[in-house]
Amino acid sequence: MPQTNKANLKSQKLEGIDPIWHKIREEAKAASSHDRQISGYMYSQVLSQKSLEKVLAVNLSKHIETIHVEDRIIEGLFDEFYSSDKEILQTIRADISAVYDRDPACHRYIEPLLYFKGFQALQVHRLANWLWVCGRTEFAYYLQSVSSKVYSVDIHPAARFGKGIFIDHATGIVIGETAVIEDNVSMLHDVTLGGTGKKSGDRHPKVKSGVLIGAGAKILGNINIGVSARVAAGSVVLSDVPDGVTVAGVPARIIGGNDRDYPSQHMDHLLPSTEK
Repeated sequence: MPQTNKANLKSQKLEGIDPIWHKIREEAKAASSHDRQISGYMYSQVLSQKSLEKVLAVNLSKHIETIHVEDRIIEGLFDEFYSSDKEILQTIRADISAVYDRDPACHRYIEPLLYFKGFQALQVHRLANWLWVCGRTEFAYYLQSVSSKVYSVDIHPAARFGKGIFIDHATGIVIGETAVIEDNVSMLHDVTLGGTGKKSGDRHPKVKSGVLIGAGAKILGNINIGVSARVAAGSVVLSDVPDGVTVAGVPARIIGGNDRDYPSQHMDHLLPSTEK
């Protein structure tokens, strides 16, 4: 069989098994053809790698290596993580799809993978959380510390995230130890999910599925943000938010309901009083 036919069959098989990884490879090839000066980067970071997970392991380990911990050690931890937790493979793809579907500035699947620090910081956190759960807290703290410097995102290793998470712009994100963020949540830069003082124990917010959190919002304490709620930009939330409402202000109060479920997917930040 001619070599080109073999390549086409392999590509078709990959598209059926793992369509996002197939699309990313096609985008990398197109980028290389469009600009030859980037072709070496595309080859080393994407086209020479055997899987989407390996692209992440290679790329992110370079970001967070230091003179004390080499990239090969971090890459090995990523490999161990991805091989031991098969659910993470689908979670990665859900996170990439979330960025692609919700960010109007994202035009290709390859962009969050290589360029968007919100996605990248989240994937480093997922490794840190796995290490934390496995009892390897020192390395988890190391990843948090370095990641906060590299990405300007500070997430405690114990914080728990669902899948399909979109962190837009990401600079200034702070998320505390006992925070829980469920599936399909979107948040913008400068969001804090924090405590209210020196109280220990379960002290951070629980964000339910489909929530949209606007830029600069501060959600403080062990409170619930209900399913499909919206938190307006710049709000300070100090008490529970019911399902399906919009809150705004300092302190935040309910200003209306939401016309559609899962505002995190629609990314509509207009308040009810200003909608036409």
